[in-house]
Formats: sequence, structure tokens, C-alpha cells
Amino acid sequence: MAQHLVIEAGRTERQYWRDLWRYRELFYFLAWRDFLIRYKQTYVGVAWSLIRPVLTMLVLTIASKVGRLPAGGVPVPLFVFSAMLPWQFFSTAMSESGSSLVNNAGLVSKIYFPRLVVPVSSVIVSLVDFFIAGIFLVVLMFYYGFVPPSQVVFLPLFILLAFGAALGVGLWIAALMVEYRDFRFIVQFAVQFGLYASPVLLMTSKVPEIWRWHHHEIPARLLYSLNPVVGIIDGFRWSLLGRENVIYWPGLAAAVFTVGVIIATGLWYFRRMERTFADKI
Repeated sequence: MAQHLVIEAGRTERQYWRDLWRYRELFYFLAWRDFLIRYKQTYVGVAWSLIRPVLTMLVLTIASKVGRLPAGGVPVPLFVFSAMLPWQFFSTAMSESGSSLVNNAGLVSKIYFPRLVVPVSSVIVSLVDFFIAGIFLVVLMFYYGFVPPSQVVFLPLFILLAFGAALGVGLWIAALMVEYRDFRFIVQFAVQFGLYASPVLLMTSKVPEIWRWHHHEIPARLLYSLNPVVGIIDGFRWSLLGRENVIYWPGLAAAVFTVGVIIATGLWYFRRMERTFADKI
């Protein structure tokens, strides 16, 4: 039977999203491969997913106690680690998905598949690391006899928000890194700076709502909350710890809006540059 070529407006775009579903097994394959490669020939293997945030938590806990920073009425290790979990997930997922296309140059340049599969699978691997590290948070809660508040049921929503933020930024970085390889140095700096620009050690409620500067009133807390990680960390602490760890609702709305914009623009730019990946990579 003869086959006919049908030319229809928007058909290519719809076909792309159908291809994502057709290649769904590639998500699992790439994620599993990256997970095995990351911990291959390491003495402690998967435990590295736990060791990194735990060591960082210990250092920051000491810094918090020395500085006598408030911890929202909960043990300091719990306060710090509940913020380290989403931050570690976001920073790792952003970095890994950002470099995913370059790291899979051979695959991208040889066969066809929706390139979006590559950065998404990298974020999935980081999500697995996140759940492994979450085991230590459960251990900490048992150690301190701490019972999460009822709003813990909303925790998956903040995990989803962190996933979206990491993926959106990762799409931008992945597309830019194909064009500009030196962009990886900017990413390294952003990860280091981002830890201190996020409320890992401090409570957002301690940031003044209004900051007066040269007779001008600046909405400091709202501007600070434009960093989506701020709302994500606040959400984690509110749902896991409660007590004095409350949500700044305008800041959470700003985080949701920012993440939505990052995902939408990241998808747009990634799809726009995708046709050139095989030639430039």
C-alpha cells in the first residue's frame, strides 16, 4: 500500500510530544545508566547520595550554633537538613541536566530521539539521590523524637516544585552549554553562590518585609523570594517541621510564578535550539 506524506500545520510539534511518549523507555534506560555510572567503582556506592548532604549539614549546623542563628523552635540539625535536601536536589539536578547533552554527545549526534529525554532523565537520577538522602532525615526525626505536623501531606507539592525549578533551569543551561562550553564555569559559580543566597541557615521570616534605602521602601522579602529555592525551602520546613517555620505566602506565589516562567521559557529555548544540537555538539 502506498504511503502518503501529509503536510499539516502544527503536525511536527504534535509529533514531537507523541515521540516523547514513544521513547518513554529511554527515560528509564538513560536514568538507570547514569545512576550506575555515577557510583561505579566507588567504595561506598549509593551511600555518596547520603554522605554529601550529611557532611554539608554538619558543617552548617556548627556554623549555625556558633552564630546562634534561630532554628524555628526545632533542633538545629533538623532545621538545616530539611533545607539541605531540596537545595542539594536542585543544585545537583540543575548541574547534571545542564551538562547532560554535552556528556551524551555521541548519542545526540548519531540517532534521532526527542532530545528533551536527556535532561529530564538527569533530573530523575537526582530525584533518586534525593529520596536516598531523605532516609537520613527520617533517622534524624526518630533520634529527636520529632513527629511531622499534619501539613506534611503537602510535601509532594514542594518536591514537584523543586523538580520543575531544576528542570527549567537545566533546560536553559543544557541548550546554552552546547553553544558556549565555557558556560559550565558560570554554573559552578552559581551553585556555590546559590547555597548562601538561599535560606539554608536562616529563617525567611527574619528577612524584613520592607527595607528602607535612601528614603525608598523596598519589598525586601518579596524580592528575596523571587529566588524560587526560597519558597521551596520554606515549603519543606513548613510541611516537615512546622512550629515557627511558617510559609510567606506572597513569596510562595512568587516562587510558583517564577518556576512556571522558567519552565515555559526553558522549553521554548530548548526546542528552538534543538535542531542545531547534532551539528554543534
